[in-house]
Amino acid sequence: MLWIKAFHLIFVISWFAGLFYLPRIFVNLAMVPNDSSAERDRLLLMAGKLYRFTTPIMALALALGLWLWFGYGYSGGWLHAKLGLVVLLVAYHQYCGTLLATFVAGRNTRSHIWYRIFNEVPVLLLFVIVILVVVKPF
Repeated sequence: MLWIKAFHLIFVISWFAGLFYLPRIFVNLAMVPNDSSAERDRLLLMAGKLYRFTTPIMALALALGLWLWFGYGYSGGWLHAKLGLVVLLVAYHQYCGTLLATFVAGRNTRSHIWYRIFNEVPVLLLFVIVILVVVKPF
């Protein structure tokens, strides 16, 4: 089970790296001038590759997390809270895909400031999730 835990952590860390960086690309995309198609195309290419790369990483992190949950038989309020936050993270990841599609279609209406705030959501969720898993406050 230690191997499963190690790979779960590796995939969670990798998934979070993508969740930290993808919205940062959205910040840059929102700031691209209308006449700079080369820069826009390059950022869209990067964002698309990152999203396609992190989606299977997310799936592996979730699968290994389920394996750990059922293998160790964890229970308690902390786990329910953590699972709720993981569901929010999956929704955040999916919403990033929706935002990417909006950029690809040229229909973004949000400012770079909105994306800067949006970029902080996974940081806050990571903070709470780590505390829940390590401290198990309830």
